[in-house]
Amino acid sequence: MNMMHKPAPPGERGPPPPLKRSTKLAYGVGSVALGLKDNGFSYLLLLFYNQVVGLPAPTVGLAIMIALVADAILDPIIGQVSDNWRSRWGRRHPFMYMAAGPIAISYLLLWHPPLGWSDEALFYYLIATAMIIRTFLAMFEIPSAALAAELTQDYHERTSLAAWRAAFNWYGGLIMVLLTFRVFLQPSAEHPVAQLNPDGYATYGIFASVTMFAVILISAVGTHSRIPWLRQPPAKKPPFVRALRDMFSAMVTPALLPMLGAGLFNAMAYGLSVALGLYFNTYFWGFSAAQISLFIMVQFGSSALAIWLAAPLSHHLGKRNAAILCKLLVPIFGLTPIALRLAGVFPENGSPALLPIMMTTHLISVTCASIVAILLGSMGADVVEDHELRSGRRAEGVMAAAGIFVAKTTSGVGIFASSALLAFVGFPEGANPETLDPSIVRNLALVFAPAMALLHGCAILCILRYRITRESHAETLAELARRRAEAER
Repeated sequence: MNMMHKPAPPGERGPPPPLKRSTKLAYGVGSVALGLKDNGFSYLLLLFYNQVVGLPAPTVGLAIMIALVADAILDPIIGQVSDNWRSRWGRRHPFMYMAAGPIAISYLLLWHPPLGWSDEALFYYLIATAMIIRTFLAMFEIPSAALAAELTQDYHERTSLAAWRAAFNWYGGLIMVLLTFRVFLQPSAEHPVAQLNPDGYATYGIFASVTMFAVILISAVGTHSRIPWLRQPPAKKPPFVRALRDMFSAMVTPALLPMLGAGLFNAMAYGLSVALGLYFNTYFWGFSAAQISLFIMVQFGSSALAIWLAAPLSHHLGKRNAAILCKLLVPIFGLTPIALRLAGVFPENGSPALLPIMMTTHLISVTCASIVAILLGSMGADVVEDHELRSGRRAEGVMAAAGIFVAKTTSGVGIFASSALLAFVGFPEGANPETLDPSIVRNLALVFAPAMALLHGCAILCILRYRITRESHAETLAELARRRAEAER
């Protein structure tokens, strides 16, 4: 480990000052990078490589899944290294600074694939660029996410931090997607359907890469002043075998497993809906690129509502019960329009009523899904002290790595499952909305809706197994404080 400077022991500078709004702002803004990547992968990547570049949908899905498997190995290791790193900049910030450049370069390359390469060569190109992006994004996102449990121990302030982080994640990603559909993707004589114009994706790649680089540095610099009050690992690093054992123990701690399960099914459902959302809006509902951009604008409102409602719901119902309630509402409002269309009792494409109805149900469904995401993030931070009480060790990085890996299934499993469904119904490459066989789109809806309902139901079952409450968390903090006081005598 880096021993260039021995950090001051925790507590030497007294209790940490209250978190400033500027610190919360800097902490949250870093998640824009993850939002850009997630939205780019979820909204655009499958359509771009399938319909524009020309790779078969299953090939695109397989490439992303291979990169996801690599994450399963690397993410916990990055978390464990971050938990035990010692430097004059603490254990989190060196990784945050180091990741900015490689993330920007690799994301730029993703949207500028080589011309004239074979499908096989493009397949390996996609795997390589996706793995590089994911690896270096993990080097930033895991240490950054681990800061949530270190910046504050307050039960409700953690919900506030989770809301700030979620807000920048969503708004950053949504603004970029909105720019893509309203500005970057424009129809041309050669490409009358704007979503199929390759020039727009190239411009998007440049703009998104520069933005990623900027927000990562802003976040690292903006939280740098809190380093003296962040926890430091023991001076003596654990032996390799013990480090592996501690890493595995943290990842399977009883309180974390329900969160990982809920996050996994939640991310899979979100990833599947977003990856196929552009297909449904283009081919099932018949919306234009300009109309699709209105749904992105609706999500600005849903994100604001979620940030406004998450804390009050947590106060009145508790984090777990609020998450369950909102999770039940997501599929009710998200899948009902598809079910009614399949039943023949929904406005036809082109009807003046169709767009307002779809925007309203989308607003409610996404608001509820966003509240669930905020609450799951806050609940995950509370697991850190529960694990410390059980094991005597803190493992913010490893636990953040587990959560980040689960979040990555949004694009990984989502794209893979989406490509599998497209292949199952025989969805062709380069499909024209005007000439595509309607039965193909109908069959896609018939397999999509039950799959989504199943994933949401599994997420609810996992959340039901979460047992940490406001009262039990307060008792845990009190017991940990008592143990520390005894150790200092």
